[in-house]
Amino acid sequence: MAKRGLYQRLRSNAQVRSALFCLGGLLMIVAVLIGPLPGPGFIILFPVGLMLVLQNSAWAKRRYVRFKRRHPRYGAWTDRVMRRVSAARRRARAAIEALDAD
Repeated sequence: MAKRGLYQRLRSNAQVRSALFCLGGLLMIVAVLIGPLPGPGFIILFPVGLMLVLQNSAWAKRRYVRFKRRHPRYGAWTDRVMRRVSAARRRARAAIEALDAD
């Protein structure tokens, strides 16, 4: 049986999860504030903050799923930017279905 990584062990602590959630929210706010400045700050900080928030909050995950259902094009874009495993699985499934349809 494989040992859990340090990050996974830390996330099992409620205070660490809360701190990571707050850090993710802070990164998203900072990304919006520095968005108008030249450079890729927004493109880097916002997805990292969103990942931290989604990993550490069930409420945020539910809101994100609702957002993806209402706006599938934007949901697919955010999944691709964040390199979510579910997005890669969905793209592979769509490619197989397209081959079967031909």
